[in-house]
Amino acid sequence: MPELPEVETIVRFLREGRDDKPSLYGFRIEKATVLWERSLAFPKLEEFLQNISDQIITSISRRGKFIRVELQNNYFIIHLRMSGDLWVEPETTPPGLHHRWMLHFGNGWRLAFNDPRKFGRAWMVADDQSILGNLGPEPFDKTLTADAFFKQLHHCRRQLKPLLMDQTFLAGLGNIYTDEALHLAKLHPMLVSNNLSEAQCAKLLAAIRQVLREGIVRQGASIDWVYRGGDFQKYFRVYQRTGKPCPVCTTPIERITLGQRSTHFCPICQKM
Repeated sequence: MPELPEVETIVRFLREGRDDKPSLYGFRIEKATVLWERSLAFPKLEEFLQNISDQIITSISRRGKFIRVELQNNYFIIHLRMSGDLWVEPETTPPGLHHRWMLHFGNGWRLAFNDPRKFGRAWMVADDQSILGNLGPEPFDKTLTADAFFKQLHHCRRQLKPLLMDQTFLAGLGNIYTDEALHLAKLHPMLVSNNLSEAQCAKLLAAIRQVLREGIVRQGASIDWVYRGGDFQKYFRVYQRTGKPCPVCTTPIERITLGQRSTHFCPICQKM
């Protein structure tokens, strides 16, 4: 699943353009085509097709793992889930096998949602908080100080790995960047959040921000056939490196299942 750096990379591409692809800022949506209706979570198809026409894209941003497209009268919210991706392509291009919906701009370009596994969803709503309101703080939020993060961690009593992946606790982290941040902070993924010291909490927050910044600079990680945008996978410390040497102490990386998710860590650097 694309995480914060991958989604941020896509948002910047849509907002700023890249190579021979234009920025979508200011584009008017002439019409929409929905090829798989279940990819549209809200509203009903007829209402969506009618109301999205003639709206202009006024901003494109990210909130957690969600892509937030602000229109003149509504918000178009997209979650890529497991395999979703957004393609800016010429209108003359034949629709892809896994295209689920397309926004046509009437200027020779369109935005297509390609999703082989069909888990991705989109919403067009009047209030973006109806979809985004339950998300936790952004990792780079200036109000998320070390002291605030310490209090937030101590308000819970949960193992670190599942807690950090809980989008209502902190928005944007997934399996990759949680494993990487915990290794950088030298914290075992099974440690309980309210047992951490103030120094450990501050170190964890700094590590989260560092690995996310590295991921954004490298345009995310390309680890399967879905998202192929970046090369952060070449710099993983522990993720998917089971049996390979820890980059700090050379101890073989171990893998456990925690919260039904594969979890990678160094048993020496990240002691319980």
